[in-house]
Amino acid sequence: MKHTVVMSSPIPSIAREILSQRYEVVEHSASGTRSEETMALMAVEADGLITLNHDPVTRRVLESNPNLRIVANYAVGVDNIDLSAASELGIVVTNTPGVLTEATADLTMALLLAAARRVPEGDRMVRSGEFHGWDPFMLLGASLQRKRLGIIGMGRIGTAVARRARSFGMEITYHSRSAHEEAERELGALRLDFDELISTSDFVSLHLPLKAETRHMIDRSALERMKPGAYLINASRGPLVDESALADALTAGTIRGAALDVYEREPAVEPRLLPLDNVILLPHLGSATEEARTEMARIVATEVTAVLEGGRPRFQVN
Repeated sequence: MKHTVVMSSPIPSIAREILSQRYEVVEHSASGTRSEETMALMAVEADGLITLNHDPVTRRVLESNPNLRIVANYAVGVDNIDLSAASELGIVVTNTPGVLTEATADLTMALLLAAARRVPEGDRMVRSGEFHGWDPFMLLGASLQRKRLGIIGMGRIGTAVARRARSFGMEITYHSRSAHEEAERELGALRLDFDELISTSDFVSLHLPLKAETRHMIDRSALERMKPGAYLINASRGPLVDESALADALTAGTIRGAALDVYEREPAVEPRLLPLDNVILLPHLGSATEEARTEMARIVATEVTAVLEGGRPRFQVN
């Protein structure tokens, strides 16, 4: 009998094209956030399960089918999956690293530029009919040249952001568990401890996985230690930031601005952020290019195929 591969949601068609040559493919319709119960019902018929980054793949889900062999997450982050339970049950978990590096770095720079130059405010001004001609003091923003960018997490994406920022004349600093000698040599990046980075950076950009020790890394205390004119950029994982504390900081002027692509309780957003002009809010667009999303689909399909055919996947995380 053919193996069955279940997709929790539609993804680019290349995945189905690859998988349908060998397997029965069941593709569920997009329905926003799915519950644990829904995911368990999907997993019951799956030898291979393709999931999105907000699908709760808990122990209950993993235990619902003894024939489940692989969960291929259509994302880089895997904090939605109980990795220890998967390992205990002999289920392979994979992700899609690398392929979305450039797309996410591009979006990070777009957020940084849009915040610094107040692009969304200008767009709203024109659309609302409030633009009455050029004015010397209208929507003054911040230049990037000679400003310090503090990158927290100098992995693939953080390094790609650093290269882009350096071309704008920014000074690069970073905080990471280990030194990044290539970035130091190529970009003049300076490694700092966390406290010095957040207290001296004009822009702080987050590029970390979500773990117990990184949750609320940017909390009320961290925000209070940032420069009053600083900006916070997060295109990484939403719960790295305490959104309630961020709303307080933006309202009080503790920092100058923020730009977010991800949220603490996604898709919900802290309500007090919504009316603020000094925060940019995007709907999780980090990897949203046709090229990146198509390649992600190809990767999950080939990873599922590798495992179901008795081979080794390229991007196993557990």
